[in-house]
Amino acid sequence: MADKKNVDSTSRRAFLKTSGVALGGLIVGGGVTSLLTGKASTEKKQTKTTKVDYSEALQFFKRSSDFDALSAATEAIYPEDENGPGAIKLGVPYYIDKQLAGSYGHNVNDYMKIPFQEGEAPLYNADIILQGVRRLNEVSNTQHKKLFKELTEDQQIEILTQFEQGKVKMRLVNSAIFFALLREMTLEGCYCDPVYGGNKNMAGWKMKEYPGAQMSYANIIEEEKFIKMQPVSLASHK
Repeated sequence: MADKKNVDSTSRRAFLKTSGVALGGLIVGGGVTSLLTGKASTEKKQTKTTKVDYSEALQFFKRSSDFDALSAATEAIYPEDENGPGAIKLGVPYYIDKQLAGSYGHNVNDYMKIPFQEGEAPLYNADIILQGVRRLNEVSNTQHKKLFKELTEDQQIEILTQFEQGKVKMRLVNSAIFFALLREMTLEGCYCDPVYGGNKNMAGWKMKEYPGAQMSYANIIEEEKFIKMQPVSLASHK
């Protein structure tokens, strides 16, 4: 008479093996080992997960060509150099996008009634920026047969200078106003508190050695030398 223990063991292994084939190979490798021994396989497939940065989600811009022109323009105004990151790495384009989608983009707190300057009517900030970045691409295409983002840095600066000097025709607004607004919002995005969408990782503050939203300076108020501190965002105070 055969040893029942050996028969059961052999039958079990045969069943698991043929079941794996019958099920299309669902039970393979470590799966068989775990079923036979009751232990999970030490060989685990590594799954790479990508962390999603929800701060980089567009709320105002609908066309990638508009947003690309904006991004390139902000980088030309505040470029990356040996001192630190430029506007794009600081998240400035997304900061501007968020501002234009909100009350600032619609001039909620500004006086928007007559009288106006001759030949001009008040436009929302959102309208000025949107029209301006589209004109950047149009002027770039006319002068270089390329989109603004595809130009060299010198070519981009040349076109932005034309806007700054009011030489580019725009509807109901002078191009110098567009450039001034774009430059202002670019600098805001570089040095604002990160809760507003710019100054990513507080890199703008770190370049300036700005301490950010510290709760108190009581422990260093009497120090005569400069104290370098790690910056703190408003988001840290809960």
